[in-house]
Amino acid sequence: MADSSGNPQASQAHAIDSSPRKSSWKYIGPGIVVAATGVGAGDLVATLIAGSSFGYTLLWAAIIGCLVKISLAEAAGRWHLSTGRTLFDGWASLGRWTTWFFVGYVVIWGFVYGAAAMSSSALPLQALFPDVMDLEWWGIACGLVGLVFVWFNKYAVFEKVMTVLVGVMFVVTVYLAIRVTPNLGDAFAGLLPVLPDADDSVLNTLGLIGGVGGTITLAAYGYWVNAKGWTNTGWMKVMRLDNRVAYATTGIFVVSMLFVGAELLHSANIALASGDKGLLQLSDILEEEYGTATAKFFLIGFFATSFTSLIGVWHGVSLMFADFVERYRRGDATRGEDIATGSRERSLPFRLYLLWLTFPPMILLFQGQPFRLIIIYGVLGAAFLPFLAGTLLWLLNSSRTPREWRNGALSNSMLAIAGLLFLVLCVKQIWDQPWSEFF
Repeated sequence: MADSSGNPQASQAHAIDSSPRKSSWKYIGPGIVVAATGVGAGDLVATLIAGSSFGYTLLWAAIIGCLVKISLAEAAGRWHLSTGRTLFDGWASLGRWTTWFFVGYVVIWGFVYGAAAMSSSALPLQALFPDVMDLEWWGIACGLVGLVFVWFNKYAVFEKVMTVLVGVMFVVTVYLAIRVTPNLGDAFAGLLPVLPDADDSVLNTLGLIGGVGGTITLAAYGYWVNAKGWTNTGWMKVMRLDNRVAYATTGIFVVSMLFVGAELLHSANIALASGDKGLLQLSDILEEEYGTATAKFFLIGFFATSFTSLIGVWHGVSLMFADFVERYRRGDATRGEDIATGSRERSLPFRLYLLWLTFPPMILLFQGQPFRLIIIYGVLGAAFLPFLAGTLLWLLNSSRTPREWRNGALSNSMLAIAGLLFLVLCVKQIWDQPWSEFF
Protein backbone atom coordinates (compact mmCIF):
# COMPACT_ATOMS: atom_id res chain seq x y z
CA MET A 1 0.00 0.00 0.00
CA ALA A 2 1.26 3.52 -0.80
CA ASP A 3 1.95 5.29 2.44
CA SER A 4 3.03 8.75 3.46
CA SER A 5 6.67 7.77 3.19
CA GLY A 6 6.31 7.44 -0.56
CA ASN A 7 6.33 3.65 -0.91
CA PRO A 8 5.59 3.13 -4.64
CA GLN A 9 4.50 -0.53 -4.49
CA ALA A 10 0.78 0.17 -4.56
CA SER A 11 1.29 2.77 -7.24
CA GLN A 12 3.12 0.28 -9.47
CA ALA A 13 0.43 -2.34 -8.99
CA HIS A 14 -2.15 0.30 -9.75
CA ALA A 15 -0.45 1.10 -13.07
CA ILE A 16 -0.13 -2.56 -14.08
CA ASP A 17 -3.85 -3.19 -13.57
CA SER A 18 -4.83 -0.42 -15.98
CA SER A 19 -5.79 -0.89 -19.64
CA PRO A 20 -5.21 1.94 -22.13
CA ARG A 21 -8.20 3.84 -23.47
CA LYS A 22 -8.09 5.33 -26.93
CA SER A 23 -7.80 9.09 -26.83
CA SER A 24 -11.19 10.39 -27.95
CA TRP A 25 -13.08 13.68 -27.96
CA LYS A 26 -16.14 11.98 -26.47
CA TYR A 27 -14.36 11.72 -23.10
CA ILE A 28 -13.55 15.43 -22.83
CA GLY A 29 -14.87 16.99 -19.62
CA PRO A 30 -12.53 17.89 -16.76
CA GLY A 31 -10.54 20.12 -19.12
CA ILE A 32 -13.64 22.15 -19.91
CA VAL A 33 -14.28 22.49 -16.17
CA VAL A 34 -10.75 23.68 -15.36
CA ALA A 35 -10.76 26.12 -18.29
CA ALA A 36 -14.08 27.60 -17.21
CA THR A 37 -13.06 27.86 -13.57
CA GLY A 38 -9.58 29.20 -14.25
CA VAL A 39 -10.60 32.03 -16.56
CA GLY A 40 -12.40 34.54 -14.40
CA ALA A 41 -13.40 38.13 -14.94
CA GLY A 42 -10.05 39.29 -13.58
CA ASP A 43 -8.18 37.35 -16.27
CA LEU A 44 -10.29 38.94 -18.99
CA VAL A 45 -9.69 42.42 -17.56
CA ALA A 46 -5.93 41.83 -17.34
CA THR A 47 -5.86 40.70 -20.97
CA LEU A 48 -8.00 43.63 -22.11
CA ILE A 49 -5.67 46.04 -20.32
CA ALA A 50 -2.65 44.38 -21.94
CA GLY A 51 -4.30 44.78 -25.35
CA SER A 52 -5.33 48.38 -24.67
CA SER A 53 -1.84 49.31 -23.41
CA PHE A 54 0.39 47.42 -25.83
CA GLY A 55 -1.81 46.37 -28.76
CA TYR A 56 -0.82 42.96 -30.10
CA THR A 57 2.74 43.15 -28.75
CA LEU A 58 2.13 40.67 -25.90
CA LEU A 59 0.09 38.12 -27.83
CA TRP A 60 3.02 35.72 -27.60
CA ALA A 61 3.05 36.08 -23.80
CA ALA A 62 -0.62 35.12 -23.53
CA ILE A 63 0.05 31.97 -25.55
CA ILE A 64 3.10 31.05 -23.44
CA GLY A 65 0.90 31.49 -20.38
CA CYS A 66 -1.41 28.78 -21.72
CA LEU A 67 1.54 26.44 -22.38
CA VAL A 68 2.86 26.95 -18.85
CA LYS A 69 -0.52 26.11 -17.33
CA ILE A 70 -0.84 23.04 -19.59
CA SER A 71 2.36 21.69 -18.05
CA LEU A 72 1.12 22.27 -14.48
CA ALA A 73 -2.32 20.74 -15.03
CA GLU A 74 -0.84 17.79 -16.94
CA ALA A 75 1.57 17.12 -14.09
CA ALA A 76 -1.26 17.20 -11.53
CA GLY A 77 -3.38 14.84 -13.64
CA ARG A 78 -0.41 12.53 -14.27
CA TRP A 79 0.24 12.25 -10.52
CA HIS A 80 -3.36 11.20 -9.85
CA LEU A 81 -3.45 8.63 -12.68
CA SER A 82 0.04 7.14 -12.34
CA THR A 83 0.01 6.68 -8.57
CA GLY A 84 -3.69 6.25 -7.86
CA ARG A 85 -3.16 8.71 -5.01
CA THR A 86 -4.59 12.20 -4.65
CA LEU A 87 -2.45 15.31 -4.87
CA PHE A 88 -2.97 16.18 -1.23
CA ASP A 89 -1.76 12.69 -0.32
CA GLY A 90 1.37 13.44 -2.36
CA TRP A 91 1.85 16.75 -0.60
CA ALA A 92 1.47 15.08 2.80
CA SER A 93 4.30 12.71 1.93
CA LEU A 94 6.64 15.70 1.58
CA GLY A 95 6.25 16.80 5.19
CA ARG A 96 3.89 18.44 7.65
CA TRP A 97 4.70 21.93 6.30
CA THR A 98 2.57 21.27 3.21
CA THR A 99 -0.45 20.61 5.41
CA TRP A 100 -0.01 23.87 7.30
CA PHE A 101 0.35 25.81 4.06
CA PHE A 102 -2.72 24.17 2.52
CA VAL A 103 -4.90 24.74 5.58
CA GLY A 104 -3.90 28.40 5.89
CA TYR A 105 -4.44 28.89 2.19
CA VAL A 106 -7.90 27.35 1.88
CA VAL A 107 -9.23 29.01 5.04
CA ILE A 108 -8.08 32.59 4.36
CA TRP A 109 -8.17 32.41 0.56
CA GLY A 110 -11.63 30.82 0.59
CA PHE A 111 -13.05 33.50 2.88
CA VAL A 112 -11.90 36.40 0.70
CA TYR A 113 -12.41 34.64 -2.63
CA GLY A 114 -15.99 33.81 -1.72
CA ALA A 115 -16.83 37.51 -1.49
CA ALA A 116 -14.90 38.34 -4.66
CA ALA A 117 -16.62 35.59 -6.66
CA MET A 118 -20.09 36.59 -5.52
CA SER A 119 -19.43 40.26 -6.26
CA SER A 120 -17.98 39.47 -9.69
CA SER A 121 -21.03 37.38 -10.62
CA ALA A 122 -23.36 40.08 -9.33
CA LEU A 123 -21.91 42.96 -11.39
CA PRO A 124 -23.22 41.88 -14.81
CA LEU A 125 -26.59 40.89 -13.35
CA GLN A 126 -27.05 44.30 -11.80
CA ALA A 127 -26.08 45.90 -15.13
CA LEU A 128 -28.60 43.73 -17.00
CA PHE A 129 -31.37 44.28 -14.41
CA PRO A 130 -30.51 47.62 -12.78
CA ASP A 131 -33.78 48.21 -10.96
CA VAL A 132 -34.24 44.78 -9.36
CA MET A 133 -31.96 44.90 -6.31
CA ASP A 134 -28.64 46.19 -4.99
CA LEU A 135 -25.28 44.66 -5.89
CA GLU A 136 -24.85 43.04 -2.45
CA TRP A 137 -28.12 41.15 -2.75
CA TRP A 138 -27.28 40.01 -6.27
CA GLY A 139 -24.01 38.70 -4.83
CA ILE A 140 -25.80 36.83 -2.07
CA ALA A 141 -28.22 35.35 -4.62
CA CYS A 142 -25.30 34.12 -6.77
CA GLY A 143 -23.60 32.57 -3.75
CA LEU A 144 -26.76 30.78 -2.66
CA VAL A 145 -27.50 29.48 -6.16
CA GLY A 146 -23.92 28.18 -6.37
CA LEU A 147 -24.24 26.56 -2.95
CA VAL A 148 -27.52 24.81 -3.75
CA PHE A 149 -26.32 23.68 -7.17
CA VAL A 150 -23.07 22.13 -5.92
CA TRP A 151 -24.67 20.73 -2.75
CA PHE A 152 -27.34 18.71 -4.58
CA ASN A 153 -25.51 17.70 -7.77
CA LYS A 154 -22.64 15.32 -8.38
CA TYR A 155 -19.80 15.80 -10.81
CA ALA A 156 -21.63 14.57 -13.94
CA VAL A 157 -24.32 17.26 -13.73
CA PHE A 158 -21.77 19.87 -12.66
CA GLU A 159 -19.68 19.13 -15.76
CA LYS A 160 -22.67 19.44 -18.11
CA VAL A 161 -23.67 22.84 -16.71
CA MET A 162 -20.08 24.06 -16.90
CA THR A 163 -19.90 22.93 -20.53
CA VAL A 164 -23.01 24.96 -21.39
CA LEU A 165 -21.60 28.06 -19.69
CA VAL A 166 -18.26 27.59 -21.46
CA GLY A 167 -20.20 27.49 -24.73
CA VAL A 168 -21.72 30.86 -23.88
CA MET A 169 -18.28 32.28 -22.99
CA PHE A 170 -16.83 30.91 -26.22
CA VAL A 171 -19.54 32.36 -28.46
CA VAL A 172 -19.43 35.78 -26.79
CA THR A 173 -15.63 36.21 -26.80
CA VAL A 174 -15.16 34.94 -30.36
CA TYR A 175 -18.07 37.10 -31.58
CA LEU A 176 -16.48 40.20 -30.02
CA ALA A 177 -13.08 39.35 -31.49
CA ILE A 178 -14.61 39.08 -34.95
CA ARG A 179 -16.79 42.17 -34.47
CA VAL A 180 -13.83 44.46 -33.76
CA THR A 181 -12.18 43.28 -37.01
CA PRO A 182 -8.68 42.39 -35.84
CA ASN A 183 -5.64 43.35 -37.87
CA LEU A 184 -4.31 39.88 -38.63
CA GLY A 185 -0.96 41.20 -39.85
CA ASP A 186 -0.30 42.92 -36.54
CA ALA A 187 -1.64 39.89 -34.69
CA PHE A 188 0.85 37.55 -36.39
CA ALA A 189 3.61 40.06 -35.63
CA GLY A 190 2.54 39.82 -31.99
CA LEU A 191 3.64 36.17 -31.98
CA LEU A 192 7.26 37.34 -32.02
CA PRO A 193 8.68 37.53 -28.48
CA VAL A 194 9.16 41.29 -28.21
CA LEU A 195 8.89 43.34 -25.02
CA PRO A 196 6.85 46.55 -25.15
CA ASP A 197 8.73 49.83 -24.91
CA ALA A 198 7.44 50.85 -21.49
CA ASP A 199 8.45 50.99 -17.86
CA ASP A 200 8.16 47.66 -16.02
CA SER A 201 7.65 45.89 -19.36
CA VAL A 202 9.30 42.70 -18.08
CA LEU A 203 7.04 42.50 -15.03
CA ASN A 204 3.97 43.35 -17.11
CA THR A 205 4.87 40.54 -19.49
CA LEU A 206 5.49 38.05 -16.71
CA GLY A 207 2.22 39.08 -15.09
CA LEU A 208 0.29 38.36 -18.29
CA ILE A 209 2.00 34.97 -18.69
CA GLY A 210 1.26 34.05 -15.08
CA GLY A 211 -2.29 35.36 -15.09
CA VAL A 212 -3.73 33.16 -17.83
CA GLY A 213 -6.16 30.70 -16.38
CA GLY A 214 -6.21 29.59 -12.80
CA THR A 215 -4.42 29.13 -9.48
CA ILE A 216 -5.69 26.41 -7.14
CA THR A 217 -7.96 25.22 -9.95
CA LEU A 218 -4.85 23.75 -11.58
CA ALA A 219 -4.42 21.52 -8.52
CA ALA A 220 -8.14 20.71 -8.57
CA TYR A 221 -7.78 19.35 -12.12
CA GLY A 222 -6.52 15.99 -10.86
CA TYR A 223 -9.53 15.72 -8.57
CA TRP A 224 -11.92 16.42 -11.43
CA VAL A 225 -10.08 13.79 -13.49
CA ASN A 226 -10.81 11.26 -10.74
CA ALA A 227 -14.39 12.49 -10.29
CA LYS A 228 -14.91 11.78 -14.00
CA GLY A 229 -14.00 8.15 -13.29
CA TRP A 230 -10.45 8.26 -14.63
CA THR A 231 -8.37 6.56 -11.94
CA ASN A 232 -5.46 4.74 -13.60
CA THR A 233 -2.86 5.06 -16.35
CA GLY A 234 -5.23 3.66 -18.95
CA TRP A 235 -6.73 7.16 -19.04
CA MET A 236 -3.40 8.96 -19.48
CA LYS A 237 -3.78 9.69 -23.20
CA VAL A 238 -7.35 10.81 -22.67
CA MET A 239 -6.28 13.11 -19.84
CA ARG A 240 -3.56 14.69 -21.94
CA LEU A 241 -5.96 15.38 -24.81
CA ASP A 242 -8.48 16.75 -22.33
CA ASN A 243 -5.85 19.03 -20.79
CA ARG A 244 -4.79 20.38 -24.19
CA VAL A 245 -8.41 21.13 -25.04
CA ALA A 246 -8.69 22.99 -21.72
CA TYR A 247 -5.88 25.38 -22.47
CA ALA A 248 -6.67 25.70 -26.16
CA THR A 249 -10.08 26.92 -24.96
CA THR A 250 -8.40 29.22 -22.45
CA GLY A 251 -6.13 30.51 -25.22
CA ILE A 252 -9.12 31.34 -27.42
CA PHE A 253 -10.76 33.29 -24.58
CA VAL A 254 -7.60 35.23 -23.81
CA VAL A 255 -6.55 35.93 -27.40
CA SER A 256 -10.08 37.05 -28.27
CA MET A 257 -10.13 39.56 -25.42
CA LEU A 258 -6.64 40.77 -26.31
CA PHE A 259 -7.95 41.42 -29.84
CA VAL A 260 -10.80 43.44 -28.35
CA GLY A 261 -8.37 45.43 -26.20
CA ALA A 262 -6.00 46.05 -29.09
CA GLU A 263 -8.61 47.10 -31.64
CA LEU A 264 -11.34 48.74 -29.58
CA LEU A 265 -9.31 50.33 -26.79
CA HIS A 266 -5.68 50.68 -27.90
CA SER A 267 -6.52 52.40 -31.18
CA ALA A 268 -8.82 54.88 -29.37
CA ASN A 269 -6.37 55.33 -26.47
CA ILE A 270 -9.01 54.26 -23.93
CA ALA A 271 -7.81 53.08 -20.52
CA LEU A 272 -9.92 50.57 -18.60
CA ALA A 273 -10.26 50.53 -14.85
CA SER A 274 -8.59 47.56 -13.17
CA GLY A 275 -10.73 44.87 -11.57
CA ASP A 276 -14.10 43.50 -12.58
CA LYS A 277 -15.60 46.97 -13.03
CA GLY A 278 -13.39 47.35 -16.08
CA LEU A 279 -15.71 44.88 -17.82
CA LEU A 280 -18.69 47.09 -17.04
CA GLN A 281 -16.77 49.97 -18.58
CA LEU A 282 -16.17 47.83 -21.66
CA SER A 283 -19.90 47.13 -21.82
CA ASP A 284 -20.57 50.88 -22.03
CA ILE A 285 -17.98 51.25 -24.78
CA LEU A 286 -19.50 48.35 -26.73
CA GLU A 287 -22.93 49.94 -26.44
CA GLU A 288 -21.62 53.21 -27.88
CA GLU A 289 -19.80 51.46 -30.74
CA TYR A 290 -22.10 48.56 -31.66
CA GLY A 291 -25.44 49.10 -29.92
CA THR A 292 -27.35 47.85 -26.90
CA ALA A 293 -27.75 44.27 -28.14
CA THR A 294 -23.99 43.72 -28.35
CA ALA A 295 -23.47 45.25 -24.90
CA LYS A 296 -26.09 42.98 -23.32
CA PHE A 297 -24.67 39.97 -25.16
CA PHE A 298 -21.29 40.79 -23.64
CA LEU A 299 -22.79 41.11 -20.14
CA ILE A 300 -24.27 37.61 -20.51
CA GLY A 301 -20.79 36.35 -21.36
CA PHE A 302 -19.37 38.31 -18.42
CA PHE A 303 -21.82 36.57 -16.09
CA ALA A 304 -21.02 33.12 -17.55
CA THR A 305 -17.31 33.81 -17.01
CA SER A 306 -17.76 34.89 -13.39
CA PHE A 307 -20.32 32.27 -12.39
CA THR A 308 -18.33 29.35 -13.82
CA SER A 309 -15.41 30.44 -11.64
CA LEU A 310 -17.73 30.60 -8.64
CA ILE A 311 -19.27 27.15 -8.96
CA GLY A 312 -15.97 25.67 -10.14
CA VAL A 313 -14.21 26.77 -6.96
CA TRP A 314 -17.23 25.83 -4.84
CA HIS A 315 -16.93 22.27 -6.22
CA GLY A 316 -13.21 21.76 -6.86
CA VAL A 317 -11.70 23.31 -3.74
CA SER A 318 -14.40 21.74 -1.54
CA LEU A 319 -13.38 18.38 -3.04
CA MET A 320 -9.74 19.05 -2.16
CA PHE A 321 -10.68 20.11 1.37
CA ALA A 322 -12.76 16.95 1.84
CA ASP A 323 -9.77 14.88 0.73
CA PHE A 324 -7.51 16.71 3.19
CA VAL A 325 -9.90 16.02 6.07
CA GLU A 326 -10.29 12.36 5.12
CA ARG A 327 -6.55 11.81 4.98
CA TYR A 328 -6.07 13.59 8.30
CA ARG A 329 -8.82 11.46 9.85
CA ARG A 330 -7.54 8.14 8.48
CA GLY A 331 -3.85 8.90 8.77
CA ASP A 332 -2.94 6.98 5.61
CA ALA A 333 -3.08 7.29 1.84
CA THR A 334 -6.18 8.60 0.07
CA ARG A 335 -6.81 7.36 -3.45
CA GLY A 336 -8.38 8.45 -6.68
CA GLU A 337 -10.97 5.67 -6.50
CA ASP A 338 -12.38 7.35 -3.39
CA ILE A 339 -13.00 10.52 -5.40
CA ALA A 340 -14.50 8.55 -8.31
CA THR A 341 -17.20 7.01 -6.12
CA GLY A 342 -18.70 10.44 -5.47
CA SER A 343 -18.64 9.87 -1.71
CA ARG A 344 -16.47 12.95 -1.14
CA GLU A 345 -19.16 15.16 -2.73
CA ARG A 346 -21.67 13.94 -0.17
CA SER A 347 -19.31 14.14 2.81
CA LEU A 348 -19.62 16.51 5.74
CA PRO A 349 -16.22 18.23 5.13
CA PHE A 350 -17.18 18.94 1.50
CA ARG A 351 -20.40 20.59 2.61
CA LEU A 352 -18.82 22.45 5.51
CA TYR A 353 -16.29 24.05 3.17
CA LEU A 354 -19.12 24.93 0.78
CA LEU A 355 -20.78 26.76 3.65
CA TRP A 356 -17.47 28.47 4.50
CA LEU A 357 -17.16 29.74 0.91
CA THR A 358 -20.73 31.02 0.93
CA PHE A 359 -21.93 32.50 4.22
CA PRO A 360 -18.99 34.14 6.10
CA PRO A 361 -17.85 36.04 2.94
CA MET A 362 -21.29 37.67 2.71
CA ILE A 363 -20.16 39.91 5.58
CA LEU A 364 -17.51 41.37 3.28
CA LEU A 365 -20.14 42.27 0.67
CA PHE A 366 -21.63 44.79 3.13
CA GLN A 367 -18.66 45.84 5.26
CA GLY A 368 -15.84 45.93 2.77
CA GLN A 369 -12.77 43.75 2.77
CA PRO A 370 -10.59 43.90 5.92
CA PHE A 371 -7.24 45.44 5.05
CA ARG A 372 -4.88 43.05 6.82
CA LEU A 373 -6.78 39.99 5.68
CA ILE A 374 -6.54 41.16 2.06
CA ILE A 375 -2.77 41.47 2.37
CA ILE A 376 -2.47 37.93 3.76
CA TYR A 377 -4.84 36.72 1.03
CA GLY A 378 -2.66 38.33 -1.65
CA VAL A 379 0.53 36.78 -0.25
CA LEU A 380 -0.97 33.29 0.06
CA GLY A 381 -2.48 33.54 -3.43
CA ALA A 382 0.86 34.58 -4.91
CA ALA A 383 2.67 31.76 -3.09
CA PHE A 384 0.38 28.96 -4.22
CA LEU A 385 1.61 28.49 -7.80
CA PRO A 386 5.32 28.38 -6.84
CA PHE A 387 4.27 25.85 -4.19
CA LEU A 388 2.36 23.79 -6.78
CA ALA A 389 5.15 23.86 -9.37
CA GLY A 390 7.85 23.04 -6.82
CA THR A 391 5.99 20.17 -5.18
CA LEU A 392 5.04 18.64 -8.54
CA LEU A 393 8.70 18.73 -9.57
CA TRP A 394 9.58 16.98 -6.32
CA LEU A 395 6.84 14.34 -6.49
CA LEU A 396 7.23 13.49 -10.18
CA ASN A 397 11.01 13.04 -9.99
CA SER A 398 10.99 10.74 -6.97
CA SER A 399 10.20 7.12 -6.18
CA ARG A 400 6.71 8.23 -5.19
CA THR A 401 5.88 8.11 -8.91
CA PRO A 402 6.29 4.90 -10.98
CA ARG A 403 9.40 5.24 -13.15
CA GLU A 404 7.47 5.09 -16.43
CA TRP A 405 5.46 8.19 -15.50
CA ARG A 406 8.14 10.38 -13.96
CA ASN A 407 9.06 13.68 -15.55
CA GLY A 408 11.04 13.81 -18.75
CA ALA A 409 13.28 16.68 -19.80
CA LEU A 410 10.42 18.69 -21.32
CA SER A 411 8.17 18.35 -18.26
CA ASN A 412 10.99 19.26 -15.92
CA SER A 413 11.87 22.28 -18.04
CA MET A 414 8.29 23.53 -18.19
CA LEU A 415 7.68 23.02 -14.46
CA ALA A 416 11.00 24.70 -13.61
CA ILE A 417 10.12 27.67 -15.84
CA ALA A 418 6.68 27.84 -14.26
CA GLY A 419 8.16 27.69 -10.76
CA LEU A 420 10.68 30.48 -11.45
CA LEU A 421 8.06 32.62 -13.18
CA PHE A 422 5.59 32.35 -10.33
CA LEU A 423 8.33 32.82 -7.73
CA VAL A 424 9.27 36.16 -9.34
CA LEU A 425 5.61 37.20 -9.41
CA CYS A 426 5.21 36.03 -5.81
CA VAL A 427 8.16 38.16 -4.65
CA LYS A 428 6.77 41.15 -6.54
CA GLN A 429 3.32 40.64 -5.01
CA ILE A 430 4.79 40.45 -1.52
CA TRP A 431 7.03 43.47 -2.16
CA ASP A 432 4.10 45.55 -3.43
CA GLN A 433 1.96 44.98 -0.34
CA PRO A 434 1.62 48.06 1.92
CA TRP A 435 3.37 46.40 4.85
CA SER A 436 3.97 49.70 6.64
CA GLU A 437 0.20 50.03 7.09
CA PHE A 438 -0.18 46.39 8.12
CA PHE A 439 1.47 46.72 11.55
